Amino acid sequence: MISKGLILFGFLFFTKGFAQERAENPFIKHMYTADPSAHVWDDGRLYVYPSHDVEPARGCDLMDGYHVFSTDDMVTWKDHGEILHSRDVKWGRPEGGFMWAPDCAYKNGKYYFYYPHPSGSDWNNTWKIGVAVSKYPDKGFKDKGYMKGVGGFAMIDPSLFIDDDGQAYFYYGGGGKCAAGKLKDNMMEIDGELKLQEGLADFHEAPWVFKHKDLYYLIHSDNAKPLNNMVYATSENPLGPWENRGVFMDEVGCGTTHGSVVKYKDQWYMFYHNQALSNEGNLRSICFDKLFFNEDGSIQKVIQTK
Repeated sequence: MISKGLILFGFLFFTKGFAQERAENPFIKHMYTADPSAHVWDDGRLYVYPSHDVEPARGCDLMDGYHVFSTDDMVTWKDHGEILHSRDVKWGRPEGGFMWAPDCAYKNGKYYFYYPHPSGSDWNNTWKIGVAVSKYPDKGFKDKGYMKGVGGFAMIDPSLFIDDDGQAYFYYGGGGKCAAGKLKDNMMEIDGELKLQEGLADFHEAPWVFKHKDLYYLIHSDNAKPLNNMVYATSENPLGPWENRGVFMDEVGCGTTHGSVVKYKDQWYMFYHNQALSNEGNLRSICFDKLFFNEDGSIQKVIQTK
């Protein structure tokens, strides 16, 4: 006969093991964070570069700096501190604020941090994509100005993709349009011309590109009302044209949705934000959940967990 004590021990062992598999959502609780861009660098750690919501919950104008977080086990997360603030951006908006969704890329032995920020008080008409550079993924970033050859519509939500051959691609978009192009080796200029991305159905904002096997995936938010979903498209080329594949993650409970997909230690993850800590759509918190593919390359619906 199996004793009650043995059953209880087994239950506690199982639940403890399950609990230690990953952190609970939201996994950053000491500050508000949004728009997570997740990357795995050569040191074997997974890094997340989010934007930072600031109280009071009145809008996105107070977003004024960036932190970076990392883990090596998906359970314990380290806050490396602030890596960039609007005060560090000499060409930026005098009043600060408006430091929106960023991304980071590694090439040429350096880390390149991309962020949208206005260059003038008229923030709505002066957006630029700034670039800060460091030898390290978590510190030492120095602003190097803003990207050249980028513009034409909403200059927000920059996203970088480095292909297997080392070629870097730059994506950005908002207001229903998404553009992309190859980057020069200096990682600050477009090589050639930007190309509007074709085949994206109901594109709103938040592009993110990754590769699985021989297929390229572009995820983005849609225009569903009142809350956006995350949808995805696929292509055999990183610059499209794309084939819409539909919704793979439902709305997150706040007005915007923005995320990234990354593979870490043989498991794919979807990073996103919600408003679980604050119940305020402008005070968001970053989360992650496992992502799975079907045999045909389609993405299974991501289940949001606590």
